[in-house]
Amino acid sequence: MSYGIRLYVWGDRACFTRPEMKAERVSYDIMTPSAARGILEAIHWKPAIRWVVDRIHVLNEISFDSVRRNEVKNKILDSDVKKAMNGRDIILQHRKPDEDPQQRMTVMLRNVAYVIEAHFEMTMNAGNTDNPEKHYSIFCRRARAGQFYHQPYFGCREFPVHFELLEDGHSTPVSHYAQTPEQDLQWMLWDLDYGTEISPKFFRAIMRKGVINIPDLYEREV
Repeated sequence: MSYGIRLYVWGDRACFTRPEMKAERVSYDIMTPSAARGILEAIHWKPAIRWVVDRIHVLNEISFDSVRRNEVKNKILDSDVKKAMNGRDIILQHRKPDEDPQQRMTVMLRNVAYVIEAHFEMTMNAGNTDNPEKHYSIFCRRARAGQFYHQPYFGCREFPVHFELLEDGHSTPVSHYAQTPEQDLQWMLWDLDYGTEISPKFFRAIMRKGVINIPDLYEREV
């Protein structure tokens, strides 16, 4: 039995921020594999499994909007967090954007829709009661009912994700780029490698007829 899944996701806005942009938020052209993984984990994740994104189908035409948003200038200091953890009388409070304004440009995606093809693998943290069929059934049950542990989002929490499980008998929606043989979307963030130190990994995103095949970091060098 195959434990791969197809999840149809869509929303009004999305922003998958390019890490090379420091001051402004500028989105990639499509959803990143790490964002797709985050959506799956929002529906079902346990230490016993690891989600692997296989393909991303880009359904709608890629289009952008530019807006200015009020963000905060400062952040809570790590030193204050450590003091609070040690029992010091420290107030950990983030100031509101209207109290500490910082206007920044955001270049975001408009009217996005994707199909995520993925599977999961069992990890070393799997217990005696963990097995692939169990976790597959849990994910499918939750996805069918529209349930999640926390609201999945497209890059930023203000861009919520709507989702629908595509089961056997449900065809993948036709992509706007179904007649486009190949489109090079340049280098894209694959994910963060949490090895001896946290390091970003990138891959060359090539879209063929609206589909991007995603390499697996753990199988080959990315």
